[in-house]
Amino acid sequence: MTTQQILMHFRESAELKMQAAEQLAEPIMQAIEIMFSALANGNKILACGNGGSAADCQHFAAELIGRFERERLPLPAMALTTDSSILTAVGNDYGFAEVYSKQVQAFGQAGDVLLAISTSGNSNNVVHAIEAALEREMRVVALTGKSGGLIATMLGENDAHICVPHDRTARIQEIHLLTIHCICDGIDNALFGEQASEHASEQAGEQIGEQIYE
Repeated sequence: MTTQQILMHFRESAELKMQAAEQLAEPIMQAIEIMFSALANGNKILACGNGGSAADCQHFAAELIGRFERERLPLPAMALTTDSSILTAVGNDYGFAEVYSKQVQAFGQAGDVLLAISTSGNSNNVVHAIEAALEREMRVVALTGKSGGLIATMLGENDAHICVPHDRTARIQEIHLLTIHCICDGIDNALFGEQASEHASEQAGEQIGEQIYE
């Protein structure tokens, strides 16, 4: 690894972020609206993906249950990537393709949201999870890359597809992480308003949090 190679990674990542910003802004806004609407109605968000995308699912759930940048009550989100007993039992008995769909069938309800992350858009277990979510009348927010793969053909007008226009997995994952931060910030803004003071933010978060948990 040379300094020039390191600089290349930084430049390529920065250039892609700027190129993708206008293309992805609208579907990210749609994703925020879908998720906030679900949370405001007392529903939850389930998330699934593999490898680095699994880590992104856990990152997302942690920032909703904990916080992103503002204090508020916890928001209901679950990464389907974390229970090793469920993953290994389902994987052993039914196959790895079912490790997320079984959990969507168990935990998902109409009005919930599935955050489905696949850099290729073709991850078999994520595709099966989307099928299960749609059968349960859940909405889907999909984060993909490249051409969007099979997932791009599965989504309807009530879903959101955020497809990073790049072929390199590392670059796609970097945009996915930025997208997750945008979504978390958007949910906080929907809860509090963009210019809310810290005190007003806490009060608004408590009020809406109480509505979510009623």
